[in-house]
Amino acid sequence: MRSIGLASSAALAVFAGLAQASPTPTEQEPPSKRASLPTVTASGNAFWQGNTRFYIRGIDYQPGGSSDASDPLADPTICQRDIAQFKLLGVNTVRVYITDNSANHDTCMNALADAGIYVILDANNPLYSINRADPGPSYNTAYLQSVFATIDAFIKYDNTLAFFSGNEVINDNATSTLSARYVKATTRDMRQYIADRGYRKVPVGYSAADVAQNRMQMAQYMNCGTDDERSDFFAFNDYSWCNTDFITSGWDQKVKAFSDYGLPIFLSEYGCIKNGRNFGEVAALMSPNMTSVYSGGLMYEYAMEDNGFGIVDIASGNAAVKELPEFDKYASALSANPAPTGSGGAASTTHAATACPTKDSNWLVDSTLLPAIPDGAKDFMSKGAGAGPGLKGPGSQNAGGTSTGDAAPGSGSATGSPKKNVGVTMAQSIDRTPFVLTGMVMVLTLTGTLLL
Repeated sequence: MRSIGLASSAALAVFAGLAQASPTPTEQEPPSKRASLPTVTASGNAFWQGNTRFYIRGIDYQPGGSSDASDPLADPTICQRDIAQFKLLGVNTVRVYITDNSANHDTCMNALADAGIYVILDANNPLYSINRADPGPSYNTAYLQSVFATIDAFIKYDNTLAFFSGNEVINDNATSTLSARYVKATTRDMRQYIADRGYRKVPVGYSAADVAQNRMQMAQYMNCGTDDERSDFFAFNDYSWCNTDFITSGWDQKVKAFSDYGLPIFLSEYGCIKNGRNFGEVAALMSPNMTSVYSGGLMYEYAMEDNGFGIVDIASGNAAVKELPEFDKYASALSANPAPTGSGGAASTTHAATACPTKDSNWLVDSTLLPAIPDGAKDFMSKGAGAGPGLKGPGSQNAGGTSTGDAAPGSGSATGSPKKNVGVTMAQSIDRTPFVLTGMVMVLTLTGTLLL
């Protein structure tokens, strides 16, 4: 439903921000105690919080919509106002579509953690994304630098649940399926970056559009090939319930189609507004009809926009929130249908699709090979992405530095050993020169003493 708008720029200025020897500028000290939740992992075809099955029971969150490219997690006033509402709803996860990878998110992410809420983040934004109409030029070094910088900005938080490598890039236009190779390459690159940088293994996957003619092909495509090429999960947006039931909506057939998919699946958007909204989807998602295959979903959406899906109205100036009737209906649906206990029938092992989808009139991809990572982006794996361009950078659509060919399967596997743990930035930012000089003085002093 929500698509990130495409932007272009004439050229990209040469960007810096990679580590330099000395001196290191003073940085703001992070909070002495970071809020923490048990991390969520993907295993088999489900998510797990330790040994407990984790179901996504959440809401899509982007006040102002895609037309207002702002980051709600960078504004403590906005996020804390809305976290109070999330607690009333009883959600355990929010999805944020647009974030500023140059901003500080400690206050909002810690407040969400304190409330027991995880975050799923889109790695793209309107300036840095894959262009479905012309994907090749948009898959470039500048684009990946922004994507990796977003990972750097959020992976240090224990309540970062997952990253989306793309959202609705492929739509009902068959030619848009040609961009699937670049979305999958981005997924591969993100997973390799996380591994090579020694980060916690936060799952990476794709959020597909609610398009019947290519949904299954896209799902199979994201789960075929070598291990490095496959996603950690698959999500899709589904608006077919429309206040009906499990069978009338066709959800029974989708469960059947995904019954042996081999990866976790969840709904990245749901909540049809035709025929009213009582959110019967929650009962279905938490029932034995679905839990062996699905891991919950995210209701679209929190703030009311022109499309009419919101459950709260936000007054001008972002000063106040007015709960709409659907707010209580969604809260009631969550309360009446708690997460099941036990494994919910989840599969214990992960496996790949039997084969990649073949080309047809609705799926135009005719190769299993993926574009090679652009040469200019390779150094990010060992040196890091550097400072993020944020939401006011020059953009990446036509920045140059594109892929020069196809990659050999397996080339995106992690290389070397982990270089660091999760985002301890202060230790990395300290200029070590004073310590080296102090050590030299101590050695010389000791040597002089021994010679006396």
